[in-house]
This record gives sequence, structure tokens and C-alpha cells, in this order.
Amino acid sequence: MPFNEDIVKLAKANTYFREVLATGQHTQVVVMSIPPGGDIGEEVHDDVDQVLVFVVGEGQAILDGKASAVSVGRLVHVPAGMRHNFVNTGEINLRLYTIYAPPEHKPGTIHKTKAEADAAHEAEQ
Repeated sequence: MPFNEDIVKLAKANTYFREVLATGQHTQVVVMSIPPGGDIGEEVHDDVDQVLVFVVGEGQAILDGKASAVSVGRLVHVPAGMRHNFVNTGEINLRLYTIYAPPEHKPGTIHKTKAEADAAHEAEQ
């Protein structure tokens, strides 16, 4: 199904930890909101590239153990197989949109909190 939306507006308005907005055969569009002091959680996607674009807040990207700052307008490319995490170091929710290629989550997935996301991941394992 085609997707033609103002992604920055949607990402800024998002209050869920993760919401899948669009899923195609080869890519997926997701918005995320990470609370102050929170993180996405260290992970590796063996067969999935990920591109993240930050629209609100500030944080830290940790890519293969090396930390660097992220803030509004920053784009981070995480190649498949790279260990990564993103941490909110600011005082407001860190909001972003991300593209997975190929898709990583089931179409329509919503995780209101990181705890929900972690529980869903455990159930899938």
C-alpha cells in the first residue's frame, strides 16, 4: 500500500515507543519516541539495514561501541550486522523515524512502551 505523508509531522506527534506506519516488500517505515534517560536497547539486525532520522530532542548513537551525538536533523545509517543502541540524553522525548530494509516488524505493530516492545521480542524468541 502506498504511503505519502508528512513523516516529520507524524514523528513529532508520535507518543508511542514504536509504531509501524508502512510496510512494503523491501522496506518499512516506523516512528519512535524514547523518553528521557531511555534507550532503544542494544541490538544487532543480522540481515536488516536501518536508517534513523531524528526530529526532536538529543541523544547518543552507540555504533559498535563508539558513541556519537544525535540531534534534530541527524541521519544515522546502521548497516546489517552492526551492534547499535540509541540513548536519550536530553530532557524531552527523543523522536525519530526509521526505515528498515527489509522490514523488521509485523505490519501495524504498535508498542506503547519499551517494556511492551521487550515483551513482544521475548515472545517471538
